[in-house]
Amino acid sequence: MTGLDQTLEALRAGALPRAGGTDLLARPHTPQVIADLRDVAELAGIHHLPDGSARIGATTTIAHLAADDRLLSTHPALVLAARTLATPQIRATATVGGNLLQRNRCPYLRNPAFTCHQTGGDGCPARTGWHSWAVAIDHSACIAPHPSSLAVPLLAHDARAELHPGGTIPLIDLYGDGTDPTRDHQLTSEQLLIAVHIPAPPEGERAVHQRTTPHGSTDWPLVEATARLLITSGNIASATVAIGGIARTPQRLTAVETALTGQPATTETANTAAAHATADCTPLPQTRHKTHLLHHTVLDTLRKALGDTS
Repeated sequence: MTGLDQTLEALRAGALPRAGGTDLLARPHTPQVIADLRDVAELAGIHHLPDGSARIGATTTIAHLAADDRLLSTHPALVLAARTLATPQIRATATVGGNLLQRNRCPYLRNPAFTCHQTGGDGCPARTGWHSWAVAIDHSACIAPHPSSLAVPLLAHDARAELHPGGTIPLIDLYGDGTDPTRDHQLTSEQLLIAVHIPAPPEGERAVHQRTTPHGSTDWPLVEATARLLITSGNIASATVAIGGIARTPQRLTAVETALTGQPATTETANTAAAHATADCTPLPQTRHKTHLLHHTVLDTLRKALGDTS
């Protein structure tokens, strides 16, 4: 494909979009008709604006994002998430849009021997099977957590998604409330994610991203968190905390944010606020450990944002 209009025509004809292909080609029953996005110029690149905001094209690779020094200075949590995502080989191929819109990693979804809500079935085999990787906030018939790492810092940074057609929408609207078990995002088959817009952060803000994996840094995270803190005169003037790996969509921890805002920028405040991180958790039999991981991941993230390296 060489232009948006041609790409949309292919989508309307039943093709599926492919950028890096690291997710699409790993799925069972990969369709025969693919709309290749790599040559669509409108989708590529990082554009910095004078006010400190940025527009990141959907086919920008994760490696490109991770290597952008200017973005590191303005939105460090996003760059850190990109740098710790998967392996160098995957980061060199995978794209921002692909990461945001990938299908979940449930082993039952990706095994053609099973059917589920997302493959036209009426059940979730993971609920009665192995699900130690699944959600700890259970609000959907599907229990697969959303797999996007980049969605977490982007949600924390109040990012907006640019769609064609459709204009710009809050990033979280890409996913809805997560209660629909048949899909991992809300785009129709005739829409494309064009870019992500990130507003400029306030001067002096601290932003940190942290992920907890089962074994090594290249594993899929069990929990991840982004914290943005603006500290003025020793107090936390504003706080934003987002998490991933816990629910069907990335989540904002509003109770944690409230507990931080207006309080002294101390480890004691971080401890008190992190105690609220699991308030909405309703773990499954095999995901109770995730509530403990969530608490400690959020606490570690907050401490790092406060400069506590102990």
